[in-house]
Amino acid sequence: MIRAAIYGKGGIGKSTTTSNLAVALSGMGYKVMQIGCDPKADSTRMLTGGRAIPTVLELVRSRRDDLQVSDFVQEGYNGVLCVEAGGPMPGIGCAGRGIITAFDTLAEMKAYEVYQPDIVLYDVLGDVVCGGFAMPLRGEYTDVVFIVTSGEMMSMYAASNIAAALANFRSRDYARYGGLILNRRNVDKELELVQQLAAETQGELIAVIPRAAEIQKGEEQGKTVMEIFPETEIAQCYRTLARRFLHTVDKSTKPQVEF
Repeated sequence: MIRAAIYGKGGIGKSTTTSNLAVALSGMGYKVMQIGCDPKADSTRMLTGGRAIPTVLELVRSRRDDLQVSDFVQEGYNGVLCVEAGGPMPGIGCAGRGIITAFDTLAEMKAYEVYQPDIVLYDVLGDVVCGGFAMPLRGEYTDVVFIVTSGEMMSMYAASNIAAALANFRSRDYARYGGLILNRRNVDKELELVQQLAAETQGELIAVIPRAAEIQKGEEQGKTVMEIFPETEIAQCYRTLARRFLHTVDKSTKPQVEF
């Protein structure tokens, strides 16, 4: 089982990227589970036609005694398994607690053994790398971490912080750094800036996702580009991301990247 965490600053398009990657991988024959690790619990909405699914945290609170693993693992488009960690009401409690509870519950109920996914994708809010938000960085949960960024200053700053956290904890058996995914915002010299960031963080730039009207149209319909625009150029970009993702998670293979 491949376990990968996708981090990135809030609003950078991380959930959109993760969901399209999940569908692209499922289209290659892999059984994929996507776990949303954000208190907004909206990571998987494009896999469920815009429908919100019950979160692990709310289910644990409301029906702990008769909770079944099928209550919080929902099947989305093309068989992608969807899970949302959830979180407290805004301003109440620790948001990272939802991630901790979700991880504990998934392990306790043997969700991975029940569903046997080939690939698990954790979609994690990347502005914070402490407490529960840091759990997916740990080696017992995740093998490799990818960071979605644009060429905007605050996005790259968040990406640099996440990469630094991985470097600082390398000796503690944390997940390895897989590299950057550029989600273009068309800022000046964006590719050059992110390539420089990749070099500074000792990582690879594994894929570039261009801005495309189809992405927004998909978001408005609660669906991925891979579902509603499968033959477009942007869909091909996500398939390329999927291939490079697979090369990168295989430690014996280094991706060949040309931009």
